[in-house]
Formats: sequence, structure tokens, C-alpha cells
Amino acid sequence: MTAALTNTLNSTTSSTLTIRVIKNFEYRTVKNIVLQNVNLETTTVEQLKELIREKINTTPGFRPFRNVDYDTLKIYTKAHGAKTMNLVINFEHDEDWILNDEHSTLVSYGIENETEISFFNFEAYEKYKEHPDIQWD
Repeated sequence: MTAALTNTLNSTTSSTLTIRVIKNFEYRTVKNIVLQNVNLETTTVEQLKELIREKINTTPGFRPFRNVDYDTLKIYTKAHGAKTMNLVINFEHDEDWILNDEHSTLVSYGIENETEISFFNFEAYEKYKEHPDIQWD
């Protein structure tokens, strides 16, 4: 008997997502928020952004992260999928994995239980893509 993959254990109406809040790409300033019981079928990209912003603004450990204009969500990795070599962000699949339609549901982007999603400022991301230098090791 084979064990079920963890991404199939929760339904799309009660999923767990890990949000990677990226304050700074060059210094690898990333902090995670774990969201539980997210309904991927009804939650839109816009609603997810608002939920994350609320967590950033009300969670004491995120005080240093509050001075960034977070405007973009991008899939970092899906459960049991290949991970990127870059520890900050996944540079691949921009056209498919950036969640740019505010009114689309999360499930329409192929998001499933245990997906990791990056939340960041798009302008800073574009700058980092041009010169992906790490300032702090």
C-alpha cells in the first residue's frame, strides 16, 4: 500500500499554504506565514493578498517587514515538486506562476495544498533578476 501524498490529504476547500514574505532579495530577508484552512476554490488572488497584508500588519514578528509595498504573488514551489536552486525566489515560469489576475481563484492557477507562494514587490524583483547578487552570506 502506498502512502498518499501530503498535498492530496487536504481538500481544495481546506488547504494549507506557506507564504514566503520577501522584504529584500539581495539580503535574503524572507519570513514565512503559514495559512491554514484556505479555500482555494473561492479565495481570489486579491483576497489572498489582503489576508497576507493583514497578517504582516498585525503579527509582532513582522514589524520590520511593514515598510515594503508588497504587490506580487508568485508560486515558489508545489508540494513534492522540484525546488529552485535560488533560496530567495524562483526565477522560472514568470508567465505562468505570477498570480497577476486579481479576480482569479487560487485553484485556477493550479495552487494546491502545501504550495509555497512568494509575496514581494515586483519592481524589486525585476531589479534583482537583472543582477541576482547576494549581499549577505
